[in-house]
Amino acid sequence: MSKPKRDYYEILGVPRNATKEEIKQAYRKLALQYHPDRNKSPDAEEKFKEISEAYAVLSDDEKRRQYDMYGHAGIDGRYTPEDIFRGVDFDEIFRDLGFGFGGFESIFDMFFGRGKSYSPPPGRDLRYDLEITLEDVVNGTIKEIQVPRTEVCKVCNGSGAEPGTGLKFCSKCNGTGQVQQVRTSGFARFVTITTCHVCKGRGQIIEHRCKVCKGSGVVEVNRKIQVRIPAGVDEGYTLRLKGEGDVSREGGPAGDLYIVIHIKPHPLFKRSDSDIIYEARISFPQAALGTEIRVPTLNGGAVLKIPPGTQSGTIFRLKGKGIPKLNGFGRGDELVKVIVETPTKLTERQKQLLREFMKEMGNH
Repeated sequence: MSKPKRDYYEILGVPRNATKEEIKQAYRKLALQYHPDRNKSPDAEEKFKEISEAYAVLSDDEKRRQYDMYGHAGIDGRYTPEDIFRGVDFDEIFRDLGFGFGGFESIFDMFFGRGKSYSPPPGRDLRYDLEITLEDVVNGTIKEIQVPRTEVCKVCNGSGAEPGTGLKFCSKCNGTGQVQQVRTSGFARFVTITTCHVCKGRGQIIEHRCKVCKGSGVVEVNRKIQVRIPAGVDEGYTLRLKGEGDVSREGGPAGDLYIVIHIKPHPLFKRSDSDIIYEARISFPQAALGTEIRVPTLNGGAVLKIPPGTQSGTIFRLKGKGIPKLNGFGRGDELVKVIVETPTKLTERQKQLLREFMKEMGNH
């Protein structure tokens, strides 16, 4: 069984509200302590990997947001190990610390043995904001949405070339789609591998562009997708549909589609986690003498008994009349808050009766 991951903030020794500069300084201090060039202890490399992963996540605004919301599940479920480290400027930090150690490719090669390999980048992730009703939340629902996204051009099959025409070998990258740059600094040697800007990573150059996609290999379409919304979702709940984002122009995997749920305000109920709140208005005689009232629920109605002497603001609980718990068992309750209304228009007869009542109560 794999060892559970520690909290990233705990690993770096910073509070959850730490600034990016505080996170960077904490990582610099720990990197100086555990970098394999300096620390030869058996567990130093594993410790260095741990602090580097924590820094890679917390120094990136989007990754940090996902981690703060969903913990390790928000990172492991969305990013590959390579994606976690991509884009982090380790090169600058290690150079300042005096280590002969390159950036992303070097650190990834150290941890996973794949730093010098190249994989085409994935397509762009997409976001769709979907509004549903409280009734949808209670019962779960299936919604059909239309998402604008890119797909492979069916005319040229993604090559970008007009059918019947050829592709020319790229002389800039010798057909590899990658350009390697080597620079030295003192005794350190830094190797950077980037996508060829001439052929855009294809290794070939289009002689005659496809008339439909204009040589891009992809086209814009409106794709219909059915989305299954589970019962019990809350505001801001996010569904990930893998591979439903834009296709990759360089031949990598398609991006993902993230459905962000928003819940329309309900005319009768307010929500509190898995409970719902309803305000029932009754008269003073009903509150004083007791009565039975009918209140609405999410699945019809229910009779609520109001005992004599009920005070305004009293809350009654209807068990199991709330919202199903997401991915769990049972459901919440309906909380009925009683509001005793004071009449604003009284007849003379009613006023006289109230005066008599006041005398009986000893109020003058």
